[in-house]
Amino acid sequence: MSTPDAVVVGAGPNGLAAAVTLARRGLHVRVYERASTAGGGTRTLELTLPGFRHDWGSAVHPMAFASPFFRRLGIRDRVEFVTPEVSYAHPLDGARAGLAYRDLDRAADVLGVDGAAWRNLFAPLVRAVRGMTEFVGGPVLRVPRHPVTAVRFGLRALEQGGPWWNARWRDEVAPALLTGVFAHTIRPLPNLAPAAAGLVLGVHAHAEGWPVPVGGSQAIADALLGELLARGGELVLDHEVSTLEELPPSRVTLLDLSPRAFVRLAGDRLSPAAAAPYRRFRYGNGVAKVDYALSGPVPWAAAGVDRTATVHLGGSRAEIAASEREVFRGRHPESPYVLVSQPTLFDRTRAPEGRHTLWAYTHVPAGSTVDREDAVTAQIERFAPGFRDLVLATSSRTAADLERENPNYVGGDIAAGDVSLAQLLARPVAASDPWRTPVDGVYLCSSSTAPGPGVHGLAGWHAARAALRREFGGL
Repeated sequence: MSTPDAVVVGAGPNGLAAAVTLARRGLHVRVYERASTAGGGTRTLELTLPGFRHDWGSAVHPMAFASPFFRRLGIRDRVEFVTPEVSYAHPLDGARAGLAYRDLDRAADVLGVDGAAWRNLFAPLVRAVRGMTEFVGGPVLRVPRHPVTAVRFGLRALEQGGPWWNARWRDEVAPALLTGVFAHTIRPLPNLAPAAAGLVLGVHAHAEGWPVPVGGSQAIADALLGELLARGGELVLDHEVSTLEELPPSRVTLLDLSPRAFVRLAGDRLSPAAAAPYRRFRYGNGVAKVDYALSGPVPWAAAGVDRTATVHLGGSRAEIAASEREVFRGRHPESPYVLVSQPTLFDRTRAPEGRHTLWAYTHVPAGSTVDREDAVTAQIERFAPGFRDLVLATSSRTAADLERENPNYVGGDIAAGDVSLAQLLARPVAASDPWRTPVDGVYLCSSSTAPGPGVHGLAGWHAARAALRREFGGL
C-alpha cells in the first residue's frame, strides 16, 4: 500500500463522510474498520431468519434530504428512497392516533382543536427549514447566519422544554404526538435539549418527510463507500486500531470514535490536562433493541398508523414523561416508551413475499443487561392486538450487547454522548472548531462531536473541512 495523505478510523456514516470529503479534494484516504463490513449504525443484516433484512441502527432518516453534506453528494441520485405520506404516528388507547402527515396543513387539520396551535408551532420553521438546518447543523458556539430563524427556533424549544409545555394544547393527541419525537433523545421530559432535538425532527417531518432507503440503511453506507473507492480511497476491514502509533504516517487522522476511545488511542501524546475535557464527556442512558420477523403487517388498532414507517408508543404525554423519568432514575419502566419502525410497508426488498420486518427499541439505564423483549412486545400488543401471533422469530439485544458490537455506543447510548444542553453547547468541547483535538493533526468526527447524532454525515463533513482548512491550507 502507498502512504496515505489521510487516515480515517471507523467506517460509520460520519467516518465515511469525512473520508469522502477528503477524497473529493484529491487526497489519498485510507479507512480502517474493526467490523467485517462498513457502515456502523447504517448496516443492514439478517438478524432473525434468512431473507429478513434488518437495520442494525436507524431504519428511517429524517435528515437524509436536509443534510448539506448529503445534498452536495447527491444522495437522492445514489440511493432510492421512499417517503411515506405520514412521517410518524402516535397511537393512543381507544384506537385513536396522532398522524404527522408530511403536508403540514393536513397534519393540522386532523388534529382538530389543536390544529391551529400545531400549525403555528411549525409553519415558520418549515418555511425557513434551510436556515434552521444551518443553525442546528454545526457548533452552537457561533453567530447564526439566520438570526430570526434561530430566535424563532429557540423560543419554541424553550416553550416545549419547560414546565409550561402544555400551555398551547387543549386535547391530548397533539402533545402526545410531539412527545414521541422529543423522547428520541433518551432524556427526562420536559427538558430543553430534547425539545430542541425533537423540533428539528418535527420540522423535517413537514418539510421533506422522513425517507426510507430501499434495501435498508446499508444503501447509504454503500453509496458513501462507492464514492470513496471511485476517488481512489481504500477500506481496510477487520482491523481494530489500539493506538495512534499503529497507524501509517499521514498528514491528518480523523477518528469516528468516542472521546473515551480517543483518549485511549492517544495515550502519552495527550497530557492529563488536555485529556480532561474528553474524560469529562458524559454518555447518556441506553437502548435495548428487538428485531422481529413477522408473517404479516402489524395490525394497528388505530386507522392511519399503517401509512408510516415510524411509530412512537407509550401512551399520553404524561405516561411517556413518567417512563423517561424512570429510566433517568436507573429503572426499567413497566410501560416503556418504544420506538417502532416498519419499513417493509414501503420497501418490499427487506423480507420474503408477504412477510415483514419490524425494528423496535426502548430506553434503559446505561449499561443495562436486561432483555426487554417481553416489555417491548407487550407495548406493541397494547396498540396492535394480535401482534404476538404474527411473530416468526426475534433477535433481542441489551444495551450491553450494543456496546460490545459498537464501542462508540458507550453503555448502549446510541447518541454517542448525552444529548444535554451542556453537551449541545460543548460537543465534545466548547469551541468553534470542536472536531480538532490537542494532538497535532488528529480530529474527532463521530456523533460525539457537533452537531450530534443522526445519519446526516455532518460531523464527518465538518471535521474533514476543518482538517482541510488547517492542515492543507483549504485545498
